[in-house]
Amino acid sequence: MSYKVRSLRVDEWPLAKALRLEALRDPVAPIAFMETYESAVARPDSFWRERAEGGAEGASGAQQIIAEGPDGEWVGTVTVLMEEAGTTDWAGMPVERLQGHLVGVYVQPGHRGIGLTEVLFDAGLEWAWSRGAERVRLVVHEDNARALRAYRKAGFTETGVATTLGPDKDEREKGERELELAVQRPESDR
Repeated sequence: MSYKVRSLRVDEWPLAKALRLEALRDPVAPIAFMETYESAVARPDSFWRERAEGGAEGASGAQQIIAEGPDGEWVGTVTVLMEEAGTTDWAGMPVERLQGHLVGVYVQPGHRGIGLTEVLFDAGLEWAWSRGAERVRLVVHEDNARALRAYRKAGFTETGVATTLGPDKDEREKGERELELAVQRPESDR
C-alpha cells in the first residue's frame, strides 16, 4: 500500500475542511455524521483553524489522522477524541474509564475495500494507547451496514450500549439506534 498515514498539521486546516465537506456529501452522511454539509460549509475559517489546532500533531485531547494517496491527495481520515473517566462525552453519555472515541471516519469511495480504514484505525489506536486509554470506542448508526462491516473487520465489537443521537433524535423513527462498538487495549500494551 503506497499511502502515507499521519497526524494532521495545524497549517493544513484548509485540506481538513475540504475533506470534511467531501465526507458530508457521501450518500450515507445523514446517518454517519452528526452534521450536515449545509451547516459545515457555512462555518467561518476560524472554526476550521481552531478545529485543526485541537486535533493536530502534538495535541493531547484529540488527534486527526489523515491518509494521503500515492499522489499526495488526502483520501481518508479519522479523529480520536480522548475521554476522561468520570466525565460525560459530547452526547451526554457517562465515561467510565479513560478511553478514546473514534469520530469522523471517512475514506473516499475509490480507496475503500483495500484496508485503508484498518490502517487509519491502527494509527488512531496507537495514539490512544500511548495516552493510556483502556479502550477505544465508536458509535455507528444501526443502518450503516458498510461502516459496521468495516469496524467489525478492524476488530471492534458491539458493547451492548445503544442510544439515539444527533440533532434530530426526537424526530427519528422509533427503533432507530446508534450502536457502540469498542476494542480493548491489548494486554501487551498495558
